[in-house]
Amino acid sequence: MKIKITADSTCDLSPELVRENDITIIPLYVNKDGKSFRDGVDIVPADIFAHVAAGGALCSTSAVPLGEYEEAFQKNIEGYDALVHISIGSGFSVTHHNACLAAENMPNVRVIDSRSLSTGQGQVVMEACRLAKTATDLDEMKAALDEFATRVDISFLLDRLDYMVKGGRCSPVTALGANLLKLKPCIEVVDNKMIVGKKYRGNYAKCMERYVRDRLEHTDNISPERIFITHTPVTPEISETVHRTVRECMDFDKIYDTSAGCTVSCHCGEGCLGVIFIHKKA
Repeated sequence: MKIKITADSTCDLSPELVRENDITIIPLYVNKDGKSFRDGVDIVPADIFAHVAAGGALCSTSAVPLGEYEEAFQKNIEGYDALVHISIGSGFSVTHHNACLAAENMPNVRVIDSRSLSTGQGQVVMEACRLAKTATDLDEMKAALDEFATRVDISFLLDRLDYMVKGGRCSPVTALGANLLKLKPCIEVVDNKMIVGKKYRGNYAKCMERYVRDRLEHTDNISPERIFITHTPVTPEISETVHRTVRECMDFDKIYDTSAGCTVSCHCGEGCLGVIFIHKKA
């Protein structure tokens, strides 16, 4: 069975991984100053940061319309026996619902709820590419991916909260208190939604090292297959600290360093970094 893999642009996979695995990316939309731009096509994170730094309002994101999914599925399934699409988690956007509606009348299309975003979604995309090489039953492949999505561990550590404040996800008073106490919150994805986890205090590089060790040490339940280090712009010191700490904690087969796309950038701003890995199957 020849299976085509597509994914929402929120998966934040590098251009190299997209090319190597022949993945077709379907862009969400970024809204800036009343105009809509295609994520990764007409707008990139640097445009968002420059706009906000210049005093512009925070950008927002919007879903892929139903009609665009229908067109994309019909176009990309040509020459294939089936198509599997990996969407951003249903808890974060109606995008997943639109993709499911588009696939209703296409018996050889399956839509997978990644239950995640950024390279948490990207982990599911990579697993789909692996399974597509040998899959003979579309429903069995979907079931395997649904199970796999529950084992992805995704979190981010934030250095700044001004984007969260502007987006209404954090009060100015809370942000002021966090800044005064030098608190860096860890944002975790749990059960298809974001929650605030542990708060780290002090220098960001030191906080980042403790965050990575908290995620990776003292457990034998992590798959060594691959880990993503995904971030908006961070200093070389932060990048070096994270890579060194990851290597000290565990010997992964692949360590991918990827830039967060427009969705994470819109909500978290610069100085945001996460380690995203897979738990072993029970």
